[in-house]
Formats: sequence, structure tokens, C-alpha cells
Amino acid sequence: MGGRLFLCAVLLQLSGFSQVVSAGSSPLKCAVGNKPCSDGSECVLYNYVCDGEPDCKDGSDEEDCASECNEDQFQCAHGKKCIDKDQVCDGVPHCQDRSDELQCMKQTEGCVHHCDNKSRCLPPKLLCDGERDCIDGTDEANCEDQEEDGHEKEEGTSTTSLPFASVVSPTPIKCPFGSKPCKDDMECVLYKHECDGEADCRDGSDEEECTLVCAKDQFQCAHGKKCIEQGQVCDGVSQCQDRSDEMGCAKQMEGCAHQCDNKSRCIPNSFLCDGERDCGDGSDEKNCVDEGCSATDFKCTSGQCVLATMRCDGHPDCWDRSDEESCTNAPACTTKHRCPKSKECLVQEWICDGDQDCKDGTDEKDCPLAPLNCAEFQWSCKSKTECIPTAWRCDGMKDCDDGSDETECGVVTCLPHQFQCGSQECLDPSLVCNGITNCADGSDEGGSCRINCAEADSRRCSQNCYNTPQGTRCRCAAGFKLMEDGLTCADIDECESPGVCSQLCYNTPGSYQCDCHPGYIIEADGRQCKITGEPFLLASIQTDLFLLGLRSGSLDVLSSSAKKAILSLDYDWREQRVFWVSLDTESIRWSSLDQKTTGTLIKGVRADSVAVDWLGRNLYWIDGVNSKIVAIRLATTTVNSLNHSVILDEDLDQPRSLALLPQKGLMFWTEIGNVVKIERAGMDGSERTAVVNSSLGWPGGVAVDTISDRVYWTDERLRAIGSATLDGDDIRILQMKETTNPFSLAVFNDILYWSDAKKRVVLAAHKISGKNRQVLLKRPRQPFGVKIIHPLLQMGIEGLCEKTHCSHMCVLAPGPKAVCKCPSGLLLAENGLTCSSLVNSAFLLMLSPSTVTQIYLQSRHTAAELNGWPEHLALQVPSVNEAAIMDYSLHDHTLFLTDDGTTSLSSFKLKDSDLSPQGRLLKLLGDTITAMALDWVTFNVYWSSNKQPRLQVTSITAAHTAVLIKEGISRVKSIALHPPRGRVCFTNLGLQGTGTVATVECANMDGAGRSVVWKDAVQPTSLAFSTNGDTIYWVDTGLGTVSSVQLDGSGYRELKAGDGLAAVALSDDALLWMTVSGNGLYNKTRIWYRDEQQQNKLWFEVGTEVVSLKAFSKSSQTGSNQCTENNGNCQHLCLATPGGRTCKCAHDHILVNATHCSPEQHCPDGSRPCLDQLSCQPVEKFCNGHTDCYDHSDENCVTLKQWSGAKVHAPTRSLSSSTPPSSFPALSEVASPNNTLNVGGQLMNLDTQECSQKLCSGNGRCVVINGDTACVCSLGYSGDSCQDHLLKTLQNPFVYGAAGLCAGMVVIAVMAVVVKRRKSANTRRASPAAVKETSMTDLENKAETTQSTQISPAPNTDDPEEVVSSVD
Repeated sequence: MGGRLFLCAVLLQLSGFSQVVSAGSSPLKCAVGNKPCSDGSECVLYNYVCDGEPDCKDGSDEEDCASECNEDQFQCAHGKKCIDKDQVCDGVPHCQDRSDELQCMKQTEGCVHHCDNKSRCLPPKLLCDGERDCIDGTDEANCEDQEEDGHEKEEGTSTTSLPFASVVSPTPIKCPFGSKPCKDDMECVLYKHECDGEADCRDGSDEEECTLVCAKDQFQCAHGKKCIEQGQVCDGVSQCQDRSDEMGCAKQMEGCAHQCDNKSRCIPNSFLCDGERDCGDGSDEKNCVDEGCSATDFKCTSGQCVLATMRCDGHPDCWDRSDEESCTNAPACTTKHRCPKSKECLVQEWICDGDQDCKDGTDEKDCPLAPLNCAEFQWSCKSKTECIPTAWRCDGMKDCDDGSDETECGVVTCLPHQFQCGSQECLDPSLVCNGITNCADGSDEGGSCRINCAEADSRRCSQNCYNTPQGTRCRCAAGFKLMEDGLTCADIDECESPGVCSQLCYNTPGSYQCDCHPGYIIEADGRQCKITGEPFLLASIQTDLFLLGLRSGSLDVLSSSAKKAILSLDYDWREQRVFWVSLDTESIRWSSLDQKTTGTLIKGVRADSVAVDWLGRNLYWIDGVNSKIVAIRLATTTVNSLNHSVILDEDLDQPRSLALLPQKGLMFWTEIGNVVKIERAGMDGSERTAVVNSSLGWPGGVAVDTISDRVYWTDERLRAIGSATLDGDDIRILQMKETTNPFSLAVFNDILYWSDAKKRVVLAAHKISGKNRQVLLKRPRQPFGVKIIHPLLQMGIEGLCEKTHCSHMCVLAPGPKAVCKCPSGLLLAENGLTCSSLVNSAFLLMLSPSTVTQIYLQSRHTAAELNGWPEHLALQVPSVNEAAIMDYSLHDHTLFLTDDGTTSLSSFKLKDSDLSPQGRLLKLLGDTITAMALDWVTFNVYWSSNKQPRLQVTSITAAHTAVLIKEGISRVKSIALHPPRGRVCFTNLGLQGTGTVATVECANMDGAGRSVVWKDAVQPTSLAFSTNGDTIYWVDTGLGTVSSVQLDGSGYRELKAGDGLAAVALSDDALLWMTVSGNGLYNKTRIWYRDEQQQNKLWFEVGTEVVSLKAFSKSSQTGSNQCTENNGNCQHLCLATPGGRTCKCAHDHILVNATHCSPEQHCPDGSRPCLDQLSCQPVEKFCNGHTDCYDHSDENCVTLKQWSGAKVHAPTRSLSSSTPPSSFPALSEVASPNNTLNVGGQLMNLDTQECSQKLCSGNGRCVVINGDTACVCSLGYSGDSCQDHLLKTLQNPFVYGAAGLCAGMVVIAVMAVVVKRRKSANTRRASPAAVKETSMTDLENKAETTQSTQISPAPNTDDPEEVVSSVD
């Protein structure tokens, strides 16, 4: 079935018709490989342009076609299309008339018999097999002598062929197998298109000499021009072009049990006595025997079977409410309300909700009239009492109580074959000029009615002529339309209208035919399809898993070990398991569909949404806290959480819900972060794209409809359900009063199912119109996840992964096709199948605005020219959204980042595939760092900025800053260090006074020995040292070159890399570089390298913005210098030089000997010098939030750190009592070498794990924002310390967003579960200190108070229910 579904999807895609219907008007959007016609009404495939046949209605695809071809081209026989000569006889027809594949003979393996003028060659097995494979019949000739050699038979048999004719020569045309030449010998036509009622030959000869009367043993097609053998009728294959030989057939399929409707239909056993009338004569619902229920069930009077425990539980589960009748005692309600007379249990949301829940109807009496406020995608009825979806306006059905939605609909459009009265009625042409007035205004009679159609008129009309009051007119039969010439009738393609057929639609001349996908049977109406076997609705109702039979109404509850709400679920039909996640566990669990047992698939993970890949045998989930999509193999036992593979972790902000389409190897997810959207990618993470990014509020649940190839989603902010094609076209928004708080959804056949956690119902409606609404489940507890269970929904191409033999994990890619994936820490070997440990530990770091991605260089040998990320580790940078420059300490596993958003330098510890913040090291004000490099020996940072265009160094362990080089520098763009050699290089852009555009300069790390190593640069950047430190590399973005030169200025070399060159990286002298093309959302970042043959090779390309690139290996940070031990005995800064070291003091100190410093006294008491030495400023003006120095250096604020990786420490500073305090804040105690978190102005020595346990109650993780520590809470927790659980009782409810409350007023309870998430770009930019708060829920639960005298409170409210609200 999956193969046929996929084929249908391909055919639909190839149709090229892709229309956008969205909230705003937009032009026709054509799919890839298509172009719009000139009139903009439809799309046509590019390979149909200039193919000799008009496909556009306006014929524009055959305009401006080349009449002559170039010498290196081949002209198709119809003379309108040119193709390359190498496309001739390549086995693929590029000409519509297939003339490029005529007279071609493909030498296939086993070829022994040539026939049809040597245009075909058959293998031995096709000779004398009883089937005629050659048109000339030679493969079945002389078969009486079976021992005759196949080659001798071929040589001894004369071949006959059809006449061959060419456009350019008088030789007869040679038609391919299965076709015949037209009478004019200009083209070929398929035999099955001969006498099919439509002219395919230009001369119409294929419709001449057609038999009008068939023989007795033949069947005549409906159009009356073709005869077929009687045995071909109802054989499942349509031989008639109008499919009339397959209409009205009772298909003898597997499971056919009951024939009805005069034996024109046959239905399976599951359709009998299911409560639905499938036969037109109703015989499938007659003589039904009443079947009993199991011992654990209660049988409703209506025939349903529900659990016996639901009997007299205060809530009706039977359709006829019989389970709540004749109860001896009133039920004990867990809710605060009950019906006063019939005693059913009620929740506040059911009072005045439009549905009668009390048998006595008191819940819907005396309801207040709520003010009407129609939403964006709704229309207000004229009565101002109700809103309807915009799509219901003027749809031919009255939906408003006052019928106003079907008034003022404009001019009524008649069917093309009908006559329209002046008073807008539509008449059949036979009623016009018949002497009887049928139009209200009489416009169908009188006038020129007496003028009859002459014979000439009838000949001019392609179908019929009739009299009208305006004179004679051509008319068309039903199913045809009159063209603009007023003479010609053209067929109407009814299949272009949505909803004509439930599943498949085939256009026929003047009509259409509906069909169903395999496993479905066409209903008696000829349009709807019904699946064989009963489907079930699987729904999580708080902690329970309900199973509802969608035909029988049977209701069962599966075993569940959940203690808190189950928010997401999916099932695996093969293993009969339901997988689910709840708020109380860090695991993914399962419940059995048949054995009613439970278990755990994986522990130690938190999942927001789960989805089963039943084809590739994997389970996917969304890790919302870490912003990842992860997968693991389905197993019958509990698996290790370390065995999972990360599918996507790049540029994910807050993914919410996940849906898989294994039949196509695709996955879809909703994103509710700073940019709300619905994204699609391959199930391997490839080919990622945003398919919907408009008409969205807050997309929550997501589901895929495999029948219509559409993606559906719930939108809790718009209070709607939306849908679009798999490419994001044709967006439709369904905004009904029943979709006020949709949480999860599922689509099956024609029906849409969704849960409403606020109203506590699961509903169903037609997936296109939203009409025929039904309440399927209505329980006092809240529903969340919904799925439809049926074996047919999990059928597809088997064995894709079984044939691939991956060592660890096989996932599906678009197609689908199978690819292998590895767990974290392993890399895919060159064979693409085996995961192995690292052979080479060298890796690449790629910096994005909020992410650092680590990629091992070893993987470039297995992923050449990859469209997407290779095996990698994506690290989200906490509280950073505009990262610009990076460096990394291999020994200390510490990442240093500059953030343009906060104009600061911060550090982050890498541990267990996670980055934890260590705090801010350097903060500027009104200035931006332009270059930065780390001395990994001393942990000194070399840097420069816009306002301080100098080479300067800061000790982050002692807060000392010194200026090394300032003369002749305009702007420093890049800095590189080689501590073992004691050398520094930097780019100097726009060197003043020399006329040189830019230079590359090098010096000792103390600033001495400065020299220009290259002076002919334009825009040099991204400096990198060779491993031995004797050569410096850079990219020149202005010249498009990767350049290198030795430090003495000799040996210049360059590599032409082209436009878009952005960065270079060096690892063990392996050269890599990055190019960027495009702009905005359509950037393409490409990583290149030089292979062993010194050839430039593309490694991979991604659509992610990358701002920096660096490579590291074991040899990157090896060696030492004289600063390694005890800071070289320097009191302030130890700066390495070739073969030595220099002790240097902070800018406001001077050396008193070779190693020690004392304050410089040239500024007045109580003041300090600026870094530029141009002025002195009072001490209190340093780091006061206002710039006073010309170079802004008074706001260079340093936070002290102690680094475990550095073997150095600064000797204690001795300051005399007369010495003014340091401009850089100093701490009396040096923090321990753990992560240092600034909490409330005090230093706390906590590592990440300890911080998460102590500060965040173990329910979240620590982040540092503007020096303050905050908690990012895991799903289901809130509060400053993540101390509040999502599932709180309704005692003491909060009012969300209330401006103020008057004392004594009735409180409207609103439960808002706040999930603090990181990566809030817009929030950070507006207020860097702000942490984004995502409101996971906002259910406006009405106060549980008595609303009227009819509703009495329940007696026992000691145990109020848990309430989880949905996302707002």
C-alpha cells in the first residue's frame, strides 16, 4: 500500500498544480519543476513546454517555441522542441512524441532475439512464452521446434514492421511498442487511445472508422466508440478511456462477504451491522444479531460495551446515557458541581457550553449572553449572536441560525452547461424557449426564440445548438464548458475542485470517477471511502489511556503507570504498544494494546513529544529543554539513553510537537520560539525547510494526513486548526467555537480529531469544512494526546533498514531511503554503515549567533558534498544570541565568546555535551570587540575594539590590562597567537598615512619586534598559525584568496577560493575554508578543504549563519614557554617572547624591577588614567555605567576568574595606602577552579550539576544573564527555583495577567505554567537581562462556584482534581 500511496503522491506532485489559499491573497505559486501559464490560472511542467501539445488553457506553453535547433541539438518529430543530442537514445523520452527514443536498440543482458526492425531485443525467457512481446510476432513464431537455437531462430525469421515516417524524410514513421501511426504519418498514438472518444491525432484519424455497435461477446465503452472483450470488464484495469468498464463493479477482493445493491457492491464482514449504512439498499444493517459484551464490560441499551467500572460513576459514557440510569446511590463526584436532579457530575467548563450534559438540561438553562467578538478567520452572523468560519460564508449551506451567511453572496454562478436567467436562476437549456416561462423575470422566453438553429449553426457548434431569446447559441452537455470562441466545448476537470472525491479522483469526458486507496472501499454514494476493519481513537485523559471504537462505540482503558498527565503518545502496531510521556518521569514508557502490561523504553530523558517510526523501527522525541530532536531504536527491553542519536540540534529554538511521515521519510514539527513556524525535514535531519511561517499564532500539535498529503496543526493563540500542503501551500484556517483551546490532533480519512484540554472534550469534524461536529469523549479529567489506531495506517515499504545493515541505527531519509546514524561520540566510517571511535580527534568549531557546532574532521571522508550537517555536536550557548568571535582552551575545555549583543566577553565550560556559563570576563560600554585571541598558557586575552583600536592584553585571572601596540593602527580585525614561539599576528585595516589598504603584521607577544609580513592585502581576516608557528594564514575577503606567508615575510602563497570567502582554519596543517553565498534567510554556508591530491573539495553546505571558524587538534595547544610556571614570576602580566618572556605592568603601573610593579603617580589623588593615557578620571567614574574616557576604557569592566587549566597565578598585589583603588573590581578571595556563578552579588563555587540541584531544585539548569543566575525550568516546572510543579490543585488559583482585583469579587482562576526557556532573541535584544518565559498553559478555568440555583455544589471537594492547561 505504501508504494501505491507514494506513487499517488508523486503523481500529485507532478501535476504541477499548486495554489495558495491563505489569510492574505497571493499569486499562483508553482511547485519545483513547474512554471505558470501566461494567464496565471494554472501551472505546467517545464518538460511539457514546447512539446507540441498545449497543456495551458491559454496555450501559452506552446508559444515562443524554437522552430529550428542548433547543430548540437535534436529536433523532436513534432518540430517544436529541441533537446541535447546526448539525450537521444538515453532510455528516457524527452520529446512528448518519443521521437528521441525511436530506432534505438538497448543491448540488455541476455539479449538473443532482435525484432521490430531491430528496435527491440528480447532475452531467451520471453521467447515462446505464449505472450506476444514483439509487434511483428517473431518471438512466438516457429515455436514447434523447441530445440532450435535462439540465435538461429532470430536469423531465420523475417521481420515485419510498421511503416516508418519522419518529419524530414519520406520514410514511414516507426511507432514504439503499444502504439500505431496516425493516418498522416506525423505522429503515433497509443492503441488504447484509439476510438476512446477523444482525438489524439492532429488529423483525428484515431477516432475514424470506429465501431459503433459491438459484437455480442464485447462491451461497448460509454462514449460509444470503443469495444473491448467482455472478460476485460470489471477486471480492475480500465480499458475504456472513460473507465466505464470498471464502473458499477462489485470488486471480488479479499474479505468480500456481502453483495448488495443488485450485486454492484461487495463489502467486507467488518462493515456488516456496524451501525453505518454502507449499501444503498440497507441490507448490511438488516438481520443483525445483538452481540454480548465481555464479563468486565457493561452493555448499554444502545448496544455499546463500556467498562463496568464506568457504571454509575456520575458521567454518562453510553450514547443513550443508560450507564447512569437506575443507580442506587448518587455518585461521588470529584468535581465541584453536579446536576441538581439527574445528579451527573459537572465541571465548570460544561455549564452553558452549548451541549446538554444534565439529563434534566439544567446546565444549559438561564445562560448569560456572552458578548460577541469574532476572530480574524471568522464571520459574524447578522444576528450578532454567533460567529462562523469564514469558509462557511456563501458555501451553499445555511450555518447561521438566521441564514444570513447565505445572503448577499453576489451573482449566482450557474454550471457551465446551464442557462442563467436575468433573475439569477439556472435552467437546463431544454427549458429555454420551450413556450413555458421558467425564469422569474421571464428572460428564458420571447425575444429571438423563434429563430431556430440552422444546419450551418449545428455544424459550427462542436456539440449542440439551441434557441435563446438572444438568438441561436452553441451549447455543451453537462460536464463540458463553452470556450471563449462560443463554438467549442471543452471537458471540465471536476477533480480540480477540492472535496469532489474523498480520496482519488479521475477525470472523464463530461464526468469524473472517484476511487479509493488500497484497503478502503468506495461507499454507496460513489464519493466517500471507508476503511476495512474498525479504527480506534487512542486518547490520553490525564493519566489514563482511553481506547474508543469509532464504529462500535466500545470504550476501554489501557494499563498506565503514569502519576501525572500524559501529554504525548504514539503507537507501534507491529509490537502492539502505545508509547507515552508524562510530566512526572524522565523516561519514555509504553503500555501494551493487547496484554495490558506496561514497561519503559528508555530512562534518563525528558521528552515533550514522541513519534513512532514504524517503518524504520525507531522512536523519535523532542527534547525541548536542550532544543533537540532525538531518535533511538525501538526495542522490546529498556535501552540505554546513551544509545540515542541526535537527528537535529541546529537552530532549534523551542520545538513543541513532532509528527512523522515514514512513507516519504519526512518529519514535521511546530516551533513556538521567537519565530513561530512549522518546519519539515527528512527523518535523518536533511533537507530542512520552514513550510509554514504565516497565518500562525502559537502552533501546538501537528499531524500529517497521508490521504490528502497535508499537514495539520492546532493553534492555541488563534483558537483554530490550520492545514497546508506538505510544501506549505494552500494554507487553510478553520476557526470555530469548538476550537477555542485545541491541544493535540489526528487526521483519518475525511475526519479531523482534536482534544480540547480546557473544555475537557475530544471532538471530531470534517477535515475540510469543519462541519458535522461530534463529541467523542467528554470526561471530567483533561484530554491531551490523540491518535487513530488502525493497521492500515502503518503499512508501507518493508525492509528498507533491514537491507542496509547499519551497525547502530538506521533512519529514513526523504524518498524514503535508508541511511545510517551514530550515537554521540562515534563517527560513521567510510563505508557509511559502521560507527567507530575517533581515529583522529581533530575537530572543527563553527560559531553561529547562538550555537557552537563541533564537527570531527575525520567525518569529511564519509560525507563529501553533503547537503546538510555531517555528524556533529551542536551546543546551545546560554543567554547569547549575537556571538561574534570565539577561542577555545583544549586543556580546560573552556569556550571564550564575544557577544555583540551585550558587548562583552564570556566563558563557558564544555562538559558532557553541554555548555555551562562561567560568567562574564570583560564588559564594554558603547564599544564592540573587533578581534580576540586566547593565550592558552597564561589565560591572557589579546583583544581590540572599535573605540580602542589598539593591540592590548588583559589578564582574566588578575584584571590587569596593558596596551602593547597603538601607533599606526586604524582597526584590528583578527588576532592569532602562537604561545610556544611567543609570537602574535594581527590584521591592520586601513593603515593611516601610508596609502596601503590593509596589512598583516606580526610581533612578539609583548609587542616588541613589530613588522609587516604582507602589505598588499585588501580585507584580510581569520588569521591562523601553522602548527610549528613559522607561517601565518589568512583569508582576503576582498580578493577571494586564502593566503599564507612566513613570519619573515618570505614564501608568500595563495589559493583562489572565489567569491563569498569568509574564514580559514588550520589543523595539523590540513587547510579548510568557508564561503558564504546568498543573503538573509537564504544564506548558504559551505565548508571546503584540500584533499591529498591538492584538489579543492566541498565537504558540506548548510543554510545556517556561521560567523567564525576554528580548527583544533592534539598538536594545536602543545608546548610551553617561560610563562608556564608561576606566571614567569611576573607580578602582573607575563608575555612570552621567542626564547624568553617579558613582565609587563597594568597601564596604571610601572615596573620597579624585572618582575614587580608599583602604581604610577602622574594622575591626581583619587583619579586614574584612561587606557589611552590622554586623561585622568575620578576613581568613582570607572565602571559606573557611563563613559568618561575618550576611548571608553573607563568602562572596560573585568570580572576576576581563576582557571584550573592555567598553571600560573598572579603573585599578590602590594598596594600602598596612598594608592588609589584599582579601576577593575577586585575580589578579596580568589574563587575555586569550578564554575563561578554570580548570585546576588556573592560568588558561589558550584559546578553546573550542583547548581542545578541546589538553585533549581533539580528540575532545571542554571544560566547566567548579565551576571545574575536564573533557572531554565524543565517541562512541567515553574518558579524562580523550578519548585512549582505543573499539576497544581485548583486551591488558591492564580489570576493570570490581571491588572487588579477588587476585594470580595469572584476570582476567575487562571493556571499559567511558566516554562523558562533559553534563546529568546527578541527578548534579549530588548532587555539583555530578561529570560524568556513561555506560558505552557493559560486555561481560564471559571471559578468553581455556583452559577445559578439549578446547579448545586458537590458535597465532597476534599480532593480537587489536577488541572493542566494548554499553551497560550
